[in-house]
Amino acid sequence: MSGDHQHADVSNTPVSRLWGALGLTGGFMLAEVVGGILTGSLALISDAMHMLTDAAALAIALVAIHVGRRPSDLLRTYGYARFEILAAAFNALLLLAVAFYILYEAWQRLSLPQEIQSGGMLLIAVIGLVVNLISMRLLTSHKDESLNVKGAYLEVWSDMLGSLAVITGAAIIWFTGWQWVDSLLAVGIGFMVFPRTWVLLKDCVNILLEGVPPGMRLADIHAAITTVPDVASVHDLHLWAITQSQPSLTAHVVLAEEADGETVRRAIEQRLRDEFDLHHTTLQMERESCAPSEHIH
Repeated sequence: MSGDHQHADVSNTPVSRLWGALGLTGGFMLAEVVGGILTGSLALISDAMHMLTDAAALAIALVAIHVGRRPSDLLRTYGYARFEILAAAFNALLLLAVAFYILYEAWQRLSLPQEIQSGGMLLIAVIGLVVNLISMRLLTSHKDESLNVKGAYLEVWSDMLGSLAVITGAAIIWFTGWQWVDSLLAVGIGFMVFPRTWVLLKDCVNILLEGVPPGMRLADIHAAITTVPDVASVHDLHLWAITQSQPSLTAHVVLAEEADGETVRRAIEQRLRDEFDLHHTTLQMERESCAPSEHIH
C-alpha cells in the first residue's frame, strides 16, 4: 500500500480568506435585503437570497474544514474529510430551492408589477458588484482544490452576474420606466443558478457513489498496470475518490512466474504516480488469480 496519502481538500483551503469572504457577503446581504424592501425591487431581494446562499456556502465550507481536519478513528477509518462533500451537496440543494422560490415570486410579480425606486436599486447593485469582485478575488486561487470552496466561488460568481444584471435593469427602469424589467431580471437570476448547481451536485453525487474521478479512465489505468514487467493480469480493480483531490485505487495483481512481488508492486505504484497522479493505492499481489475470470470492476 502506498504511504503517500493526499489531503489537499482540507489542508490547502484558505480559512482566513473564507472568513473574509463570509464577512463581506453576509454583511452586504443584510444591506441588500433592506435595500430591496425599501426600493421595492424583487431583483435586489432575489440577489440578496443568492447572497444568503453564498454566505451559507462559505459557512458550510468553514465547518467542513474544521470537521474534516479531525483525525481518523476506529469507526471512521478515512476520517471526516468526506463531510466536505456532504456539505457541498447540501449547499447545491439549498441553492436549487432558492432558485425555484425566486422564479415563483417573479411569476407573481409579472402579473402585478410594483413601483421600483431605480436610483436606490442602482446604487445598491453597484456596491454589491464591488463586494462580489472582492470575494471572488479571495477565493479564486483555491477554487479547484475543494468542492466546498468551488461551490462558494460559483455562487459568488453567480451573484456577481446578478449584480451586473440588476445594474442594467436599474438603468433601463431609470430611462424607460418599465417596472416589469425588475421581475424579468429576477427570473433571469433564478435561471442562472441551474447549470452551475447541476455541475456541482453531479460532482458530489459521483464522489458519494464511489464513481471514477473526472478526467480518469479505468481502462487506461488497467492498461498501464498490465504493461508493467512481470504483471500477468489484473482483476478487482476499483478507482474512486474520498474527496475531490484524494483519488484511491485498489487492485489484485497476478504475478508472472518467479517475479518478485515487492519489486512489481513498487513499479506499479511508481507508474500510477507518474502517469495518473495516483498516490493512495492498495495492491494485492497474487501468484494465482483469486477471481474465476479476469475482469475490471
